Amino acid sequence: MVLGSGLGVLLDRLEDVRSTTHAELGLPVPAVAGHKGVFALGRVHGAPVLLVSGRVHLYEGYAPSDVVAGVRALARWGVGRLVLTNAAGSCRPDWAPGSLVRMTDHIDMTHGNPLVGPNRDDLGPRFPDLTHAYDPALGAQADALALELGIPLQRGVYAAMRGPSYETPAEVRMLGRMGADVVGMSTVPEVIAAVHAGMRVLAFSVVSNYGSGLTDEPADHASVTRVVGQAAPPLAELVARLVSA
Repeated sequence: MVLGSGLGVLLDRLEDVRSTTHAELGLPVPAVAGHKGVFALGRVHGAPVLLVSGRVHLYEGYAPSDVVAGVRALARWGVGRLVLTNAAGSCRPDWAPGSLVRMTDHIDMTHGNPLVGPNRDDLGPRFPDLTHAYDPALGAQADALALELGIPLQRGVYAAMRGPSYETPAEVRMLGRMGADVVGMSTVPEVIAAVHAGMRVLAFSVVSNYGSGLTDEPADHASVTRVVGQAAPPLAELVARLVSA
């Protein structure tokens, strides 16, 4: 499970924890506030879980292959199911900050596909199919459990932008017309690499702010992490129940 901005609270759900850092594993080290750079192995309700608290981003200057190095390490270690989380801006006026969204598809605007270059034949095929990049069976399980727990869970399309600047109002309008519901600066390269390596993917966004132009409030990283931190407990409960099902 890879934790996005402000979602480190999920670490508190782990029992019998053993941890190490990105640096100790020889992996690229996150430099953004809210990304600890820790790999933590433990159990949630008895189920083994490996949490990656923090990720690196294209906007930090990392190459796409570096951005997905952690996910590829998980695949090589035999992880078959990957849960990704992120903070995202809303492209819809009816999805307020604090809303939880299960990603059902994405629009990649990063120009940072991690599969460009020689194929990693040891991991997967040259041309992986992304039709069901977000595993339908895992998604249906998440939807059913959210309903059972009384946790409102939207379903939507995530647009990935390179960042680090927030989108302009015109870009948010464009993305909405293209079919995007939320927008962020991560996750999609990881999804592509995970699918390439044969992993089943489930991904969630926490709406941290309205997209530019939907309100007069400016977006800033401190408010993003604060809102996500407030919205994290229901997502933590949902994910904890999912991984132990």
